[in-house]
Amino acid sequence: MEVILLERVEKLGAIGDVVKVKDGFARNYLLPRKKALRANDSNRKLFETNRARIEEENAERRSDAEKDAKGVDGKTVQLIRQASNTGQLYGSVSARDIVDALEAAGAKVTKSQVVLDRPIKAIGLHEVKIALHPEVAVTVKVNVARSPEEADLQAKGVDVMAQMFERDTAAFTEDFDPGLEPGIPPAPENPGTPEEAEVGISDEQA
Repeated sequence: MEVILLERVEKLGAIGDVVKVKDGFARNYLLPRKKALRANDSNRKLFETNRARIEEENAERRSDAEKDAKGVDGKTVQLIRQASNTGQLYGSVSARDIVDALEAAGAKVTKSQVVLDRPIKAIGLHEVKIALHPEVAVTVKVNVARSPEEADLQAKGVDVMAQMFERDTAAFTEDFDPGLEPGIPPAPENPGTPEEAEVGISDEQA
């Protein structure tokens, strides 16, 4: 289906561009959200008649978004969640969670402005794009951790999961005896003398 774009759409085009898209994308996204018109003769004339007004209104919205961006861009929000020892969350962080966290930090955005391809499902410092306008986007950081202390470490650049893995590896190395042949159990702490051992064997045979 061919459509006329009423605003800039990423990877498609700018206002007034006539582009060809899949029917489902047009019907389910572009048309109902008033981001485009079907590219028929009547809509082409309608667009050209109103083009100046459409572009002026877009410029006003872009200007407002640029002002709002100053209070959002670069913000870091902290979300404390339960997670396993491997860092996988028991649940996930959604766009709504990010909206609420930003609002608590004094930055107001809407759920539709949070560009989250998939929910966040692991602890760590995640960069999330906020599209305040089709031509204005900023980035915020979402610090997901199991405790405020862990969040502070991540904020300082510490890879908490790598640190935990190193501790586990060190503990394993301490318990491992590299001089021991595979399949041979370690010698008992108090093996006794050879004579005592022989007596033990004789007693068992008796």
